[in-house]
Amino acid sequence: MKLTIIGTGYVGLVTGTCFAEVGHHVVCVDSDAAKVKVLQGGGIPIYEPGLAELVQKNVAAGRLSFTASTTEGVERSDVIFIAVPTPPQPDGSVDMSFIERVAREIAGAMTDYKIIVDKSTVPVRTGDKVAETIKRYCKAKVEFDVVSNPEFLREGFAVEDLMKPDRIVVGVRAPRPVAAMKQVYEPFNAPIIITDINSAELIKHASNSFLALKISYINAVSVLCEATGANVQEVATGMGLDERIGRRFLNAGIGFGGSCFPKDLSAFIKISEQSGYDFRLLKEVQHINAEQMERFVKKITETLWVLKGKTIGVLGLTFKQNTDDVRSSPAIDLCQRLLKEGATLRVHDPKGMDKARAVLLDVTYVEDMNEVAAGCDALVVATEWDEFKQLDLERARKALTHPIMFDGRNLFEAQEMEKLGWIYKSIGR
Repeated sequence: MKLTIIGTGYVGLVTGTCFAEVGHHVVCVDSDAAKVKVLQGGGIPIYEPGLAELVQKNVAAGRLSFTASTTEGVERSDVIFIAVPTPPQPDGSVDMSFIERVAREIAGAMTDYKIIVDKSTVPVRTGDKVAETIKRYCKAKVEFDVVSNPEFLREGFAVEDLMKPDRIVVGVRAPRPVAAMKQVYEPFNAPIIITDINSAELIKHASNSFLALKISYINAVSVLCEATGANVQEVATGMGLDERIGRRFLNAGIGFGGSCFPKDLSAFIKISEQSGYDFRLLKEVQHINAEQMERFVKKITETLWVLKGKTIGVLGLTFKQNTDDVRSSPAIDLCQRLLKEGATLRVHDPKGMDKARAVLLDVTYVEDMNEVAAGCDALVVATEWDEFKQLDLERARKALTHPIMFDGRNLFEAQEMEKLGWIYKSIGR
């Protein structure tokens, strides 16, 4: 099929590339001409495991191309996916200006029947607004259908998630676009769930909010574990073996972040308020998440006493492993809190340092993780990169003024660290 993806962020670029990989002909549109030029030249503006190779392969095969022209994208395809940003506003609601602008651009370029698919994470009833906008601005007055097709991609695992999805959700207002959407997703061999458009839009926010709830739940349990001498990892494993619960998203740490969970949680709370329901449970999820960071900073402060004048090494800047994304990163938040207390920081991240430099100033960026500890008073693990498990612990211990580690992601075994001579502080153990 001929498909267009408008927006080449994490969702748009991965979606378009994977569609091309299974045989569709895809044109990706972005209003950022500089980004389009990079993509046309074979560059990748984001880090996502496996993505660069797939982009290059499908560009070479002639199935994937890039343009800055929405009109070109609309003319070349039968199905148009909207995958533009939906950033949060100060009150927690969603900024819909990017969606509205793209809807008007699509409407102005349409000359025959098109299927317009909301792939971006949007509030419930957005499909109705997109349809109204297209109808209003489409001078050709042609028929069209608006579909909701939320994404369920994890940064760092997005290619895998798209190529091997748990399910495909398609929300429609009428039967006409169903056959085409099934054809789009047929190569992925996944269950396709057809719903009304409002239900599809709610599924995305409900899913992400539930996963955030799951993380906050295990973080709350970690507090109880520390108070009673239990081990949160053992508790999580015992819980997770119950198939009704599952082990995923039960890793205690310094809290969730990133471009999705905080934003989608706030949006879902606001959507609920606008619909007449006070979703107090989700407000508590936010509260627990904020408390978890406060608790970790307190743990550092109580151990080091005065942070002013101390040098601290920080391993990890991205909000999670396998990505270069530092948006709403707990690791960046932690660094900024330590800087505010007067600490000096030496920091390292396998992929995120270039983007971190734009938001985290007055720190020393270290290219080798084994050099971070040099001259530091303590070492902090802030992101769960697998590479950090290979840290030369003996070298780090000798490089520190005191062998102190605050492990915010429970990467190391507490008993083993103590045997090696570390003062080791982790989460819920």
